[in-house]
Amino acid sequence: MKVIGIIPARYASTRFPGKPLVDIEGTSMIMRVYQQASKTSLLNEVIVATDDKRIFDHVLQHGGKAIMTSVDHHSGTDRCLEALQKTGKSFDIVVNIQGDEPFIAPEQIEELIHCFDDAAAEIATLTRRIEDPNMLNDPNKVKAVKSNKDFALYFSRQCIPFQKNIPESDWLKHQSYFLHVGLYGYRSHILHEISQLPVSPLEKSESLEQLRWLENGYKIKIAETKHSSYGVDSPEDLKSLLITFGKKGS
Repeated sequence: MKVIGIIPARYASTRFPGKPLVDIEGTSMIMRVYQQASKTSLLNEVIVATDDKRIFDHVLQHGGKAIMTSVDHHSGTDRCLEALQKTGKSFDIVVNIQGDEPFIAPEQIEELIHCFDDAAAEIATLTRRIEDPNMLNDPNKVKAVKSNKDFALYFSRQCIPFQKNIPESDWLKHQSYFLHVGLYGYRSHILHEISQLPVSPLEKSESLEQLRWLENGYKIKIAETKHSSYGVDSPEDLKSLLITFGKKGS
C-alpha cells in the first residue's frame, strides 16, 4: 500500500491562536508533529495541509512539505481531501495526523496503518483502554465500543456501555472501556465519499464527525494502542505537557 500522512494545521484558534507555530525547546509544534510522523516507515510521504501562509512558509523553511488549502473547511477530513487532490499523486491510504500532538508516537501511526491489512476496513482509528474511572463520565473523553472483530459499533461522550445493577464505582472491574484516540486513516476512495456526506443526526447530537460515517454504513476498524496521546488545546495544556515530558519550552 502507498500511504500519505497529512497534518491539517490552522493558525486561527479561539483558545490558542498561532498554536502550530508555538516554540517547544527550539522547534515549533507543527514541525515536531512533522518530524515524529516522518519517523514512521510505513508512510511514503508526509505533508502539512494549512490555510495560513505563515505556517506554509515556516514548514518549507524548515525542510518540510506543505500545501495551501481553503480557509472554508469545517473539518480536518475535508482539508485532507483537498491536500490529497493537490498532490497530484495516487495513494491507497490517507492518514489524518493531528497537528497539535507534538509528541505523537510513530508506533501509533503504524498501528493505525496496519488496520488496513483487513480488506474490510474502510476507515481506521485507535482506542486505548481506560484505567482511570474519572474518564468514564468526562464528556471531553470520547468512548468507543467495538465488535469482536474490532469494528466500531458506536462512539459517545457518555459512558458506554452502561452497566445495569452494578455500582458505578465497580464498572471497571466488570467491563473494559475504551478511550477514542483521534487519529484517522481512510482508503483514498472512501475519503472522497465521506467528504460528500451531509451532517447526520447522530453527529449533531454528540458533535462527533465519526458518527456521520457510522450512520452511513461505513466500516471503521479499530486498533488498540498502549501509547498515550497528548493533544494541546490551550496554553495551559502545553505547560502541563512540557512538565510531563520534562521540557521548558516558551
